[in-house]
Amino acid sequence: MKAIIIGSTKHLFLAAVYASIGIALALLATGIYFLNARPELSLWHTVELESEFHYNTKLANFNEYLALEERLFAEVERKVVQKIPTNEFSPVNRYVKNSLSDPAHWSQNWNRSYEWPVADAEFGVLLLHGMSDSPYALSNVAAHFKGKAHVLGLRLPGHGTIPSGLTEVYWQDLAAAVNLATAHMRQSLKGKPLFVVGFSTGAAVALNHELERISQDKKPDYAGMIFISPAIGLAPLAAAARWQSWIGRLLELDKLQWNSIQVEYDPFKYTSFAVNAVYQLALRNQGLLAGLTLPQRAQVPSILTFQSVVDATVSTSAVVNHLYQTLPENGHELVLFDMNRLDVNAKMVSNDPLAGLLASINSPALHYRGTVVENISHETTQVQARSFGLAAQGKVVTEGNEQVRALDQYWPAGVYSLSHVALPFGVDDGLYGAIIEPDLHRIQIGATASRGERGLYSVSASEMLRQKWNPFFPYLLERMDEYRLAHMH
Repeated sequence: MKAIIIGSTKHLFLAAVYASIGIALALLATGIYFLNARPELSLWHTVELESEFHYNTKLANFNEYLALEERLFAEVERKVVQKIPTNEFSPVNRYVKNSLSDPAHWSQNWNRSYEWPVADAEFGVLLLHGMSDSPYALSNVAAHFKGKAHVLGLRLPGHGTIPSGLTEVYWQDLAAAVNLATAHMRQSLKGKPLFVVGFSTGAAVALNHELERISQDKKPDYAGMIFISPAIGLAPLAAAARWQSWIGRLLELDKLQWNSIQVEYDPFKYTSFAVNAVYQLALRNQGLLAGLTLPQRAQVPSILTFQSVVDATVSTSAVVNHLYQTLPENGHELVLFDMNRLDVNAKMVSNDPLAGLLASINSPALHYRGTVVENISHETTQVQARSFGLAAQGKVVTEGNEQVRALDQYWPAGVYSLSHVALPFGVDDGLYGAIIEPDLHRIQIGATASRGERGLYSVSASEMLRQKWNPFFPYLLERMDEYRLAHMH
């Protein structure tokens, strides 16, 4: 009898295992089918560019990087712009000449690296954009520093050209380009302070630059680092994308190399998003941080970060817990933008994004200055800056400052939160801002949102309605200037 029971149990166990495997394979096959049933790939998804920079490209200096970039854009013109089939012509295709999305409608082609030197500048600013972006991502910040500093906006490898550039880019390529740009700026400034401003992945590359140097017992290059929505840790779906990429390569299904395949209507940002290995940069940085001794961590240059508590692209929790909580006191500052907590918004939220952060930022042992930009009350859209950490303890607050300061800034009507992409742009930005300029014969993404039935456009409703600009951008610039002045040594 005992043997029968054991045998039956074994058979049930094996049946459960086989059933689980079968279900997993069925789900995998279904997922692959739906991913491969998406729109067909276009030239800009498939063309390979031979002139792109990689970490093993032999260049002597940044000027050679710029020369290579010139050849790269000539290649895009030759292989893509001049060969687009007529059925791909669209009034909002960035690769169609004179379309509403043609980058040539802007006075400066923000897809390329640029440098604005200032004679005898007291400091320099290196600007590093994010994944799928271009130097335009930090154009509003660049305009703030123009004429005041020696400014260099770097086009990271794989960006600003065609989306296929992201399918073969690795974090080492980005890091090598940043090394060239940093060396160029350091040489140009002749010992004067160099600040780096990094958005999203650009922030991760800037952090990596200094962590690599410190781990090799080299002095940091930057007088300070300013991060906007930094990619310290990615959202779970972004981290899981590597499996999709691996399966796509294994089965030779090119569409699986893409998270989204869309019309390229944005002149300075890819709307088709490739799956690639750059996510490994976050893991690399976490490993480097974990391997540093306490004295080495104290050498990490002061960091000022601006981060929305609501961010679908990067993990806000990782910014707090995997970066700021690991660093000793060294003038680090963190600014969190809360959601719009009017009663009507607060009661619609199913999972409060701030709740998981409260235990960390309310700790009495914080080693950094913190600020939350939040509603003054549930009855008003006006915001205040509330201090926590070292600022709340009065250790770094200048005399006369208060721990809670009302700001003359408000949440716009109908906006319930910021987003990952909104922080570096002001309301008057010509592409992502909210002010419609009727005389501009070019696309204005932030000022319009089409309405109709769902599922018709190739651009999702969630993407069209995503907040594109930051109503508190003036406060961001104010804090940036305050930080820079405090670290001009």
